[in-house]
Amino acid sequence: MPWQPLPQIAFAVATYPFETKNENELPLEIGDDLYIIEETTDGQWLRGYLLAPPSLLAGLTSVRGQPLEARVFSGIFPRSCVEIREVLGEGDQNSDNSSNYQVEDDVPQIGSDSGKSGVAPSVRKSFIRDLENGRRPHRPNGTMLGGAIVRVPDLKLREPGAPKPAAPVPMLRLGDETPTSTMEPLIDEIASCLREWHSTNFHDLLLTRQYSKLDKVSQLIQTLDLSRRQFLHNLLTTREYSALREKTVWDLVRGNKLCGGEVIVRDPNERGRVLTGDDSVVEITKLQSVMSLLDEPPLPHIELSALHHLMVNIKSFAGSSNEPTTLVLYLVSKSVGGTLTTLSESYMIEVPSGGTMGYLTRNPQMRTLFTDLTSADIGDGPSADSELYLIVKVRSPQHILIGKPVSRSGSFGQPNTPFSKDKPPSSSGNKTSRRSLMWGTTRSAFSRGGPKLDALSEQPEDRPRTDNLESRDGGIPPSTAGSRAPRPSMDGPQPTQMLAERMVGIGVLSLNSIMKQDEETEHVITVWSPSARFTTEKYDSADGWDGMVRDLLESKSGHYEKSRRAERLQVHLKAFNSPDADGLIKATPTLLSGISKTNKMGFSGAPTKPRSDIYVTLTEALLSRQNLLSRFGASATTISSNVYGGNLMVSLEVRRHSGERIEDCIYPSSNSDPLTTWRSFAVERGEHWNQTLRLSLLPADVNAAHVVFTISDLPGTPFAIAYMPLWDQQAFLGDGLHSLLLYKLDEYTQTAQIGSGGRGGYLTLPWSARSDSSEVTGPLATLRIETYLCSTRFSQDRIVLGLLRWKEGSRDEIPTLLKQLIFVPEIEVVKLLSDVLDALFGILVEYQGNDEYEDLVFTALVRVLGIVHDRRFNLGPLVDHYAENKFNYPFATPCLVRSFTRLLTKPTESETARKLRATLKVVRQILKFITHARGQQKAKEAGIGITGSTASFTRHLQSIFKALDSMMRSTAPVLVGSQTLAVQHFHTWLPELTGLLTTEEILHIAIDFMDSCALVKGKLVLYKLVLIINYSKLDLFSGPEQRSALSANTVRWIAPHWGRTDEVTEQWKEQVRLCCSVLASQVDRLNSEIPDYIPKIVGSYLSIQATELKPKNRFSLLFPTTYPFPTKPIPGEAVQFDEALIELSAILSALSNSPNGMQLELAAEDLTNLLKNTLHVHMSILQGEAFPASWLSVYIYHHKSTMRTLQYLASILLESFLPDPDEAEDFDTELWRMFFTTLLKLVGSGHLALETFSEQKRRAVWKIAGDVREHGADLLRRTWEAIGWDTSLDERTRYGLTKMGGYQVQYVPTLVGPIVELCLSVHEGLRRMAVEVLQTMIVSEWTLSEDLSVIQTEMIDCLDEFFKDKIMTESILQKLFIGELLERFEPLALIEGDPLYSALRGLIETIAEFLDLLVAVHSGDITSEASHLINRLQLMEFLRDMQKEEIFIRYVHQLAALQFDARNHTEAGLALRLHAELYDWDPTKLTPALQEPDLLEQSHFERKERIYFDMIKHFEDGEAWSSALAAYKELQVQYESNIFDFAKLARTERAIATIYEKLAKGDKLVPKYFKVVYKGLGFPSNLRDKAFVYEGSPTDRTSAFTDRMQEQYPSAQILTSSDVDSEVEGQYLVISALSPHRDLNHQVFQRARVPQPIRDYLLSAQAQMFSVSSKRSTAGPVDAHYAEKTVYTTAEPFPTILRRSEIVEVHTVRLSAKETALERIVRKTQEMTTVEKRLAEEDDEDFAQLMVDAISISVNPTSESSVVCYRDLIPTPMSEEDEEPELDQQENAIKMALVDHAIMIKRCLTSFGRSSNQTLTKGYEDMYKQFLSTFAPEIAIFAPAQPSRDNAATTPSPTWQRSSPIAEHLSPEAKAIVSTTNANGIVEEASTIQPISMKQRGTRLSFLGGKKKDSQQSNGDASSLKQAKGDSDSNSQVSKGKENSNRRSIFRTQSNDTNLGSNPYAQSYPNGIVDPSTPDWGVDRSRKSKEIVDVYEREFDRPNDGGMGFNSVRKRLSMLKLGKKPSKPNGLFMGGVHEE
Repeated sequence: MPWQPLPQIAFAVATYPFETKNENELPLEIGDDLYIIEETTDGQWLRGYLLAPPSLLAGLTSVRGQPLEARVFSGIFPRSCVEIREVLGEGDQNSDNSSNYQVEDDVPQIGSDSGKSGVAPSVRKSFIRDLENGRRPHRPNGTMLGGAIVRVPDLKLREPGAPKPAAPVPMLRLGDETPTSTMEPLIDEIASCLREWHSTNFHDLLLTRQYSKLDKVSQLIQTLDLSRRQFLHNLLTTREYSALREKTVWDLVRGNKLCGGEVIVRDPNERGRVLTGDDSVVEITKLQSVMSLLDEPPLPHIELSALHHLMVNIKSFAGSSNEPTTLVLYLVSKSVGGTLTTLSESYMIEVPSGGTMGYLTRNPQMRTLFTDLTSADIGDGPSADSELYLIVKVRSPQHILIGKPVSRSGSFGQPNTPFSKDKPPSSSGNKTSRRSLMWGTTRSAFSRGGPKLDALSEQPEDRPRTDNLESRDGGIPPSTAGSRAPRPSMDGPQPTQMLAERMVGIGVLSLNSIMKQDEETEHVITVWSPSARFTTEKYDSADGWDGMVRDLLESKSGHYEKSRRAERLQVHLKAFNSPDADGLIKATPTLLSGISKTNKMGFSGAPTKPRSDIYVTLTEALLSRQNLLSRFGASATTISSNVYGGNLMVSLEVRRHSGERIEDCIYPSSNSDPLTTWRSFAVERGEHWNQTLRLSLLPADVNAAHVVFTISDLPGTPFAIAYMPLWDQQAFLGDGLHSLLLYKLDEYTQTAQIGSGGRGGYLTLPWSARSDSSEVTGPLATLRIETYLCSTRFSQDRIVLGLLRWKEGSRDEIPTLLKQLIFVPEIEVVKLLSDVLDALFGILVEYQGNDEYEDLVFTALVRVLGIVHDRRFNLGPLVDHYAENKFNYPFATPCLVRSFTRLLTKPTESETARKLRATLKVVRQILKFITHARGQQKAKEAGIGITGSTASFTRHLQSIFKALDSMMRSTAPVLVGSQTLAVQHFHTWLPELTGLLTTEEILHIAIDFMDSCALVKGKLVLYKLVLIINYSKLDLFSGPEQRSALSANTVRWIAPHWGRTDEVTEQWKEQVRLCCSVLASQVDRLNSEIPDYIPKIVGSYLSIQATELKPKNRFSLLFPTTYPFPTKPIPGEAVQFDEALIELSAILSALSNSPNGMQLELAAEDLTNLLKNTLHVHMSILQGEAFPASWLSVYIYHHKSTMRTLQYLASILLESFLPDPDEAEDFDTELWRMFFTTLLKLVGSGHLALETFSEQKRRAVWKIAGDVREHGADLLRRTWEAIGWDTSLDERTRYGLTKMGGYQVQYVPTLVGPIVELCLSVHEGLRRMAVEVLQTMIVSEWTLSEDLSVIQTEMIDCLDEFFKDKIMTESILQKLFIGELLERFEPLALIEGDPLYSALRGLIETIAEFLDLLVAVHSGDITSEASHLINRLQLMEFLRDMQKEEIFIRYVHQLAALQFDARNHTEAGLALRLHAELYDWDPTKLTPALQEPDLLEQSHFERKERIYFDMIKHFEDGEAWSSALAAYKELQVQYESNIFDFAKLARTERAIATIYEKLAKGDKLVPKYFKVVYKGLGFPSNLRDKAFVYEGSPTDRTSAFTDRMQEQYPSAQILTSSDVDSEVEGQYLVISALSPHRDLNHQVFQRARVPQPIRDYLLSAQAQMFSVSSKRSTAGPVDAHYAEKTVYTTAEPFPTILRRSEIVEVHTVRLSAKETALERIVRKTQEMTTVEKRLAEEDDEDFAQLMVDAISISVNPTSESSVVCYRDLIPTPMSEEDEEPELDQQENAIKMALVDHAIMIKRCLTSFGRSSNQTLTKGYEDMYKQFLSTFAPEIAIFAPAQPSRDNAATTPSPTWQRSSPIAEHLSPEAKAIVSTTNANGIVEEASTIQPISMKQRGTRLSFLGGKKKDSQQSNGDASSLKQAKGDSDSNSQVSKGKENSNRRSIFRTQSNDTNLGSNPYAQSYPNGIVDPSTPDWGVDRSRKSKEIVDVYEREFDRPNDGGMGFNSVRKRLSMLKLGKKPSKPNGLFMGGVHEE
């Protein structure tokens, strides 16, 4: 298939899935991004790349914080499956344009993203390696394309026959906008965020195990994805979309916060688009602050007058009753005190029998809307503390027995008869029957089928007993077909059964939280019934229990249970917030269409619609046996005995005075039809009904109507009657509880009026019970009723009624009524507002001219209008409606004006001031009345021809405001309240004057009033500023002339309240904030005022900036227009910011962006200072001091805004601040420096480096600011060239510069650093400009000084700072600017030997090297820890060479911290040594303070000492004892001989002693070393074929080290031999173990008994040479033995910072016979000691045999393998008379090594003898004799012979410690200490000394005091020596070994630290002496083994064949114990061996 390349790369999207069949095809899914590069000739197939989202698995190997790279696949696919969206033009691939970005010069194509760039998310990468041989990588069914990342040149059509080039690859284009973005920007915003979170954050959260945060992000992603689909499918309503946009914007904010990103401002009101630099900075700043600091949008302040509504929808009901059920729903409020108040009418639902609810969801009567609830009702007010509940009462008919009281509950009392489930028989077949409430007539009940909510257990209901009871009144109703057939009884007639409705249960649901939610919720309400039995179960709220049940439902037992008749109810709830319920229903047809309203009982504010409802609540009847029924014309009587009180029911009717019933006026519920007669449900005596009814009567009926109640005890007839009139004493009956007298129902009380007999009529009787009932003999029966009037027609207040009828009363009563009006409850006035106002204005007009009446009416009017400010009533609209539509009193105007003026003339009098304050709150309404009255008056005057009154009226009106102005100017303290109220309300008065005055006159009044406030102080200043804001908001002043006048005056009004100040107080900050709000309200129309404001803004900013900003946990919303300012709590940690700085910066930005410009030339201040301060402020903003830098949108907006400001300032600078060269001294260097610094800070800002951003941020920054850097580069070019001077022709030729030098030289080297930063920018235009500026700087500096070192120093400093926190970019890695700088100097390169070019080359080489080192250290790509440390060390070496001490020190401490974190303590100390080496031990020379690390100024000595302390701490932690000792000793010398500080010297020496103690106690002190050779081409050249010695820990094994190296180089192959070719592919590590090369001439070999760890430590300290034996010959004569070793020398001694050192020299050494002998003896001793220790730790048979074999070889003198043969190398005396020959160093070393070997064998054999292991015991028996003979010379050295026993019998022979000559003169205590242990804690066994005479011994013992004979033992065998410290344990030797076998020597009685713990080789001998050569693990053996040894050794007591027998040897040893060799005193020693 022939292919042809496309002329340009095409971008396409897959629109149809494509499944592959061949290997080279590319599978597609809908939405895949494709880049097409080729097509077939017919255009049917395409070839290209697919960009797939990154795989989360890639996160396992990603650099933390960096986004994952997109996966790229290649292949072919059909044209029909894709849609080409755009062809990528040259601008997308070609980076020759200066910015790398497509600028919006042309209209972009549909779907293009103006923010796309030719750079990838991190380092700009293309994504495919160069292809060779025409092969293209493909995606075989989904294989990912890998490979290197290279840049591909532009695509060009190739010539025919030319070789096919590599496939072109476009740059990654992420975040492209879709065609839907213009309509719904959030679609693309969501996609961009989700892509970014997936590629950058998701894997990071997973790998760091932040699962809770991951869960939140995951939920957000699902939510946002759903939102995006909702936007795409376009199925929601406009209102729903609006809510969804706001929710989505905040979801994006939450997601970005969770992922640690900056907050980008998207405006929900702008369809969610990102706000850009062209939008209002005030709006962006407001949104940014709220989104960044809060977790949810601040809800607008809901006025308490706002009304709430609740929709309740009954979804399902579960019950098991066979009877129909009635549900009654209503709302109840419960106060804190527990008082219950019914809030709403009832809503009733009839449920058919069986509890079936299948049809309910379709029944509109199952829903209701509870309307008009106030904020206080729902518990949402500031002081609201009530709780709102939904109550559900469940009523159901129950069978009752005639004449038998029953229990009323969900379950009756215990039955005496079994219960049958059969339904009662009825005449209508199987249908359930319902008896009439009165007489039990049958009517068919509803029985509709349908599923139940849940299957309930059909438990039988307890039935009542069927006792035989006879009705005494004979009122048994006739039996019907529906009556249950009674069972025959022998006792008489049977009771009749009937149905009566009862309350069977109640459910409660708390609504407070539900009313505050916007979402719909569903709840299940559990129904509770009284329990007849006692229960111990706890009531759980989880089961639906609420304590309110106890308050609403009575239970005789006090216990409750879940109702069986009605188990639970499922309700669906939705709260609404709307001022009008009817309007809400219309606006929400989908939810509320056809819904039934349930009104609130009472007004929720000022009534706007006429309403006249009378509520009657039936509470209870007091009908106990003691209560007496009242009677007509007779005394009260007892209640009939026929009234059992088990089924009390009340009937109610409303009748006229005549007794005629009023039809259809009773409403039991909001949804029921009106009734004429209403009946309650049945209760038992003492129970409550608590049923509320609504009476709706015509106004004409109310005065004469009364309510009649009759009570009956079912099934009996009514027996009592009561009545209640509705009108009482000229007013409606008062609200509250009424006790109605119950009269016996008889012929007298049956009728309302007097009957025909002249008697009777209940209306003639008193209706209410009196408080005292002394006339009667007992309590009267009463009926308790509550009434509540909710009417806009009737009043219950007599004062109001009297006022309304003022014309009917006398004139003298009017003042009294007016004065008493203040005491009338507000609701009574509110209900009849229009009538009250009419009455007041009527009185006012009637008595006009009468000052007293006018003032009284005015005061009363103020009182009425004052209710406007009562938040309970939204009265304002009603007053306005009255004034506009009902008010008609044309002559009220002068009266009102006169009264108001009289108040203002005496404002300081206390009574007047009080009235004035009340009046000032309602002046707006008064002015509205004046306006309308004046209009009506003018119309009347015009009608009668009067036209001249306008001027006088205006004059009168203006006199009011003049009086007001004079009041404002007064400084009397009493007026502060009045002044405050006037300022707070003045702006509301002005619109009311429009009908009276012209706009011009009103404006003058406003200006005059504001001018009169010039002297106000304190909080009044703030209210004054708020008033200015309110002026700006008035439509009255929206005309251009008024706006202009206001703006001009505002400058003067606010000037005193902000600007530069020395004392910043909270009030002053608040003033500044309000001044900002003033400007924000006027910013669009400011012009000439701008230059007056800029100095104030800048001064205020600098004043606040100078104060300390503290973190806050509350945030005041920005640009407030009210005072006090609204605030919100900040969730989480406190944030540091200042609202005033944020607002000032926003206002400054708004003014600088004004189309009229800043006009600073017109400012009154000094222009130079103003420019400097302005630049200072902008610099502060750019540094993030005004607000946190994470506020991305605002921060980027200010970058763009600052660029505009700088462009404007540059024009001023170029015009006014650039003197001619002749006046160069006038050049303001500082001003221009600030300008350039700010400009360079701006263009070099990391917040503009798009190439380093993630997708979402890149898109946002591009949209907000565009390409600021390009404009910055252009401005830099213009201004930099402007301050240069013209160049000569020669300079132009040499450098190619037209402008150079001049004023530019002032900024070298100051600006070199910022310019070099710009040179590292990826932005090409900016980089080229920076290189150009750098060129001029270099040339200028060379011209002046012919030296570039200053520039080099600045460049190094700058680069070092730059790399601290910058991300690596392509331009840095490629060092682009270096090549570009060389290009600029290309003409010089042609001139041979040009000194500038040579210097430049040197500079560039240095900088290039420094850059390489910095990149190596700071790049995230660290191949290994070692290479990273090498890079750091190389960088530090470079800095030291460059004498960059401060930077060097910082890197030293970073390296130390790095090593410390890696637990490499020694290396951390070595790093610090690099710092210490910079100083001398000079206490007089000072060194400056450092910031990093934080070090104060101090002397060289103090600084070095401080570093040494840290260094030594690291060495000790790393157990580098030699390094620590070296440092201590250096300090020791300085303390002793330099500063003579003996206290520190003492501490230092104690520390040194501590180290030596640790060394003495240590076991493994020498690290392991390994040789590593790097082989193979896979290693970089700096490692390949090199060998290193690595340091491990002392316990390291080769396998562990090998594993570590394998981790470091995972792809390397580990080898043990080096037979690998250097040129082989791959990586190979050759690893082998090494040991430090031992110096056999070391003094340590001249001494015996040096512990092996100490010897190794001494020989390997500061190791630099390492060896491995290559050849050894130990056969033949000993003088022919030799060994060869390969010795490796490293570059530096260990320890090193890298823990490795390169091998720099390898040579072979041959050891002589003596050296070989010494090495072999030492090695053999060491090996056998190791086996000995292993054997002691684990009694292994293999080890035992190995040890026995080794010793047998050693003690065999004929064996060639025995080291004893090397004794031949030691010269011996020719005869006994000859003196011992002098030994050379090597010979003495061999001798001492053999002694150590003999001691080791002796120790082993002794432990064998004590062992229970047969192999060891036998070895002891076989070899002990051989050992004594073979090693006799050595034994004689370490255990000299003792004098004979005979001498010992006469002279004590104590075992004691050999004291040094010094010790002889010490006190006994000191000697005891010296004798116990030496400094190293090693207890020596014996000394090579000669025997001494008894005389000498006696002398030596004389220090014990007393006579010699006192010290002798009776047996004469040994002497006893008490310890110096008087220890009770003796050290005497006794003849009985058995008795003394467990005795301890004085060395044993010392602490374990000194003895046992110190010497692992000390052994207890049978006589109690400790052999220090025996390890601890050899001490505890069984006594049995010891006895074997004793018996066996006694066999050797006699001499054998002239040889020395064992006993003689023992005697000799005992005699030699205290011998002394004069030539070699050996210091401290221990008593010798005494064998039993």
